[in-house]
Amino acid sequence: MKIKTIIIDDERKAIAILKNKIERVCPFIEIIAETQDPKEGLKLIKKLEPQLVFLDIAMPEMNGFELLSKIENPNFEIIFATAFDNYAIEAIKNCAIGYLVKPIDNQDLLEAVNKAKQNIEDKTALAKNKLLIENLSVQTFQKKKIVIPTQEGLEFAKIADIICCEGNNGYTNIHFSNRKTMLSSNSIGHFKKLLENQGFYLVHKSHLINLNHINKYLNEGYVILTNNIKIPVSRTKRSEFLNNLKS
Repeated sequence: MKIKTIIIDDERKAIAILKNKIERVCPFIEIIAETQDPKEGLKLIKKLEPQLVFLDIAMPEMNGFELLSKIENPNFEIIFATAFDNYAIEAIKNCAIGYLVKPIDNQDLLEAVNKAKQNIEDKTALAKNKLLIENLSVQTFQKKKIVIPTQEGLEFAKIADIICCEGNNGYTNIHFSNRKTMLSSNSIGHFKKLLENQGFYLVHKSHLINLNHINKYLNEGYVILTNNIKIPVSRTKRSEFLNNLKS
């Protein structure tokens, strides 16, 4: 079964390159439309109801995020394409949505498409896309959320409510200030990449803490967090960690 796909990118050459790569690497993708005009792309999405959209972020008149926000029920998978843009990538990663950095690598393309294929089967697109739109409209960090995959499905949690993440045999226990601990099917490494630029610090190979939830540092090498959670700081991290706190 082929995946009905639309490509929206303001550069003709970028569309041609992506189409060529898709034909060679992802034969199960069926490109049903393409356009350089985001306004036309909006009409095509509403008319053709694709399962997957490759969407450029930086476009004139209407960027990819603005286009997405104009769709009432964006119930399709998205793979964003972007030149390196920290803000854009951070926003996308928080919502577990696919993205590719230009110039697009074949292996990255295949991995992103395979993930989108799985997500189409799991029917998770609408919730994630709505969360991205919500996060982009939020100006304060305290209200931003991330997607947390669990064995039951997807959980949506405010970043500011996370006290710490604890690695556990390839899974991660996530401790919150306002709800019970949650077990995620993602590793501690996943959350490090996701949260290290959001005020979190890996104090130990198995412990990622929210610096905003530190109440005390003990000289024997522990931090006391909100809810009286006690976390060890590895010997190799202590000096760097303390310097980070002081600065």
